[in-house]
Amino acid sequence: MTVDEEFNKLDDDLRRLKIEYEIYFNGASSRPPHDTLYRVENLIKRYSSDQSKLNFSQRFRFTSLAQKYAVNSNLWRRRLQEKDEGRNVSAAQKLTVESRVENGSVSVVCSDPDTETESVNRLLLAMREAKRRVGESADNLDATLFREFIKNKTKQVKETLGCDKVQFTVSIEGGKVKFKATKAE
Repeated sequence: MTVDEEFNKLDDDLRRLKIEYEIYFNGASSRPPHDTLYRVENLIKRYSSDQSKLNFSQRFRFTSLAQKYAVNSNLWRRRLQEKDEGRNVSAAQKLTVESRVENGSVSVVCSDPDTETESVNRLLLAMREAKRRVGESADNLDATLFREFIKNKTKQVKETLGCDKVQFTVSIEGGKVKFKATKAE
């Protein structure tokens, strides 16, 4: 494969990667596009290390493709961080969580918090909303620590009660936020 053909493939892969990330961030895919990302990064690394074999137009094209990747990569990194922290929840999801917290409780069933990030994010959002409704500050609720807590609690409840799934419930009772972890039915 010639250098120009590889750059055409890199351009196509960058376009595909952008589309796959949009699909992932919109919730239609359960995992980020690691395969395409791997191909793009490998090709960029290969040509970044030795550009002496490229003519001027090829170096220019490679530099613009690498810059396009760098800009998008930074954007994807920020969006992944927001998704992990539960800050990218759509307005419709926020409204349903808010109304459920106001009306009673929010329950989320979880078997593996590492793969069920959306469930953990819904639980985190419900906890923040419940704290806000009772007048407590939700600023001290760190997403990473909360995720780790859910992971440990899931493991503990599964071992203690001998179950496969754990049901977490956030509710407001007597003006206070209640958080419960029980065996899921």
